[in-house]
Amino acid sequence: MSVYKRSYRAYTGSTTPLWKRVVVLARYALAEAWASKITIGLCLAATVPFLVFLVQIYLANNPLARQLVFKGNLRLFDIDAVYFLRALEAQCWFALPLMSWVAPRLITYDLADNALPILLCHPVSRFAYVLGKFIALFSSLASITLLPCLLLFVYQCYFSPSGWTAANFSLAGGIFAGGLIWITLLCFIGLAFSSWVKWRTLATGVIFAAILVPAGVGGIVSGVLRTKWGLLLNVPVMMTQLWQRLLGAPETMRVGRDWSLPSTAIAVMLMLACLVCAAMLNARIRAREVVRG
Repeated sequence: MSVYKRSYRAYTGSTTPLWKRVVVLARYALAEAWASKITIGLCLAATVPFLVFLVQIYLANNPLARQLVFKGNLRLFDIDAVYFLRALEAQCWFALPLMSWVAPRLITYDLADNALPILLCHPVSRFAYVLGKFIALFSSLASITLLPCLLLFVYQCYFSPSGWTAANFSLAGGIFAGGLIWITLLCFIGLAFSSWVKWRTLATGVIFAAILVPAGVGGIVSGVLRTKWGLLLNVPVMMTQLWQRLLGAPETMRVGRDWSLPSTAIAVMLMLACLVCAAMLNARIRAREVVRG
């Protein structure tokens, strides 16, 4: 039959809900992220500190182990806010190399292969595209940060004497809030800088530089001007102080004078960093690309 004799009609059937389209993007992004052996290796490496902390909790709550291993020193492994702060820091810093490796795989390949216009020509908005990638990256990072730390807390609640859970239940909220803020910041940074660099290896280096270079500049500013406000450019320092306050752990960053940053200033800087990254994504994620000759 000739083409002109065919009758075409618009599709009138049911359409996929918007939230399912985001889930599809997240599912394929997760498959792409975990298809690499390096991703699996980084996650396995992140389980090492978790296992160490897990064994410490078991030994600290076992009377026989306290006598044999600790030799009566009951304060050698106190399971308190400082202990969970160390666990949270260890797991969160393992998330940085994982994010630097996974984030470029989610967006850089689409830009390098000019696949973004094809994806956005489907009934998928730019926001849904970014949200799907964000969910995939967020869930990958949460698997080595929030999940292990909360499992440590549950394990301690199970083995601890009666009354410990009620007295330290606020630690769970601090762990969740601290890990959530860190993962959200990493997701914004990773996706934003990956969208501007088409080479995956270079994107990984740029992401590391985006966190470490401002930290060095902030340290120089603080040292030269003798002020603590330069530390607002130092993401590791800001997050460490924020984690300490969320968990109620004592602050240790005092050398000669008060280097403590106000919580409001830290929150403003973190929100500003997320807004800048969102603007970078908005400028880069387009259905078409204009090449100027």
